[in-house]
Amino acid sequence: MEEKNLSKFEMWREMKRRSRRATWEQMKKCRAQYLFMAPFLIIFTLFYIVPVIISIVLSFTYYNVFETPIFIGFQNYVNLFLADDVFLIALKNTFIIAAITGPIGYLASFVFAWLINELPRKLRSIAVVIFYAPAISGQVYLIWGIMFSGDAYGYVNAFLMNLGFIDSPVQWLTDPEYIMPVLLLVILWMSLGSGFLAFIAGLQGLDHAQIEAGYIDGIRNRWQELWYIVLPSMKPMLLFGAVMAITQSFGVADVTMALCGFPSTDYAAETVVTHLIDYGSVRFEMGYASAIATVLFITMILSNKLVQKLLRRTGH
Repeated sequence: MEEKNLSKFEMWREMKRRSRRATWEQMKKCRAQYLFMAPFLIIFTLFYIVPVIISIVLSFTYYNVFETPIFIGFQNYVNLFLADDVFLIALKNTFIIAAITGPIGYLASFVFAWLINELPRKLRSIAVVIFYAPAISGQVYLIWGIMFSGDAYGYVNAFLMNLGFIDSPVQWLTDPEYIMPVLLLVILWMSLGSGFLAFIAGLQGLDHAQIEAGYIDGIRNRWQELWYIVLPSMKPMLLFGAVMAITQSFGVADVTMALCGFPSTDYAAETVVTHLIDYGSVRFEMGYASAIATVLFITMILSNKLVQKLLRRTGH
C-alpha cells in the first residue's frame, strides 16, 4: 500500500516537473512578448500588488507613521467590528449604496447603451458624448450642491416652495433624514457612465451575421434577439461592467464629502472609504486604516466573484 502511495506521489511530482518545464519552455519561446509586457508588469507589481500586501501586513500592527509598527495580531479587526460604532454605520451605508446603485446603475447603463446603439451613426456619436460627459465632469458636485442647497435659493427648495409643497427650505444635505436619499440619487446618476462605454463597444462589435442566422432559426422579436444572441455574445463586456459597477459603488467617498461634509451630520453619509480616509489621512493610525482597507478589499473581491458567478450561470 505504501509503495502504491509512493508511486502516486512520484507520478504527481513528475507531472509537476514536466508542467514547470513546459511552462518555462513556452516562456522562452515568447520572451519577446514578455519583454514588451515587462514595464507594465513591473509598474503594476510595485504600485498595486506590493501596496496591497503591505497593507494586509500592517493591518495586524499598531502603526502611527512616526514609530516602528508593533504587532498586535487581530486586535484592529476586533476593535473594528466590536468597538467602532462609526465603522458599523459606515458599513451599513456602504452596503445600502452598493445594493441600490450597483445593480440599478448597471442595468440602466446597459439599457441606455442598447437604446442609443439603435440610433443612426452620427446621432449615436453625439448621444454617447452627451450621455457620458457628465460622468467625467469635474464640476458635477458643484451642480448637485447648488440644486440641493439648504436655503431658499437652492433649485429643489425653490421649486417645491413655488409649488406650495413646503413652507420653508429643507436641509437636504445636513438633515440625516434626507442625506441618504439625496446621495443615492446623485451616486446613481454618476454610476451610469461606469460601464456605459464598454456596453456600447460590445454592441458595436456584435456579429450581424449571427443575428441574421438567429432570425432564420426562429427568433421573432428584439427581446428574443437580446436574450439569446446579444447577452451571450457580450459576456466579457457584461463582466467588465459588473466589476466597474461594484468597484464604484463600494468606493464612494468624494461625493459624500463634497456634498455632506467630512464628517457628515450624525455620520449619516459615512462610508467605509471616508472612515478609511479619516484614520489614514487625518489621524495617521495606519495600522487601523489598513485593517479597514483589508476588509473593504475582501468585500469587493467576494462581491465580484459572486456577481461573475451569477453572470456565468445566466449565460447560454
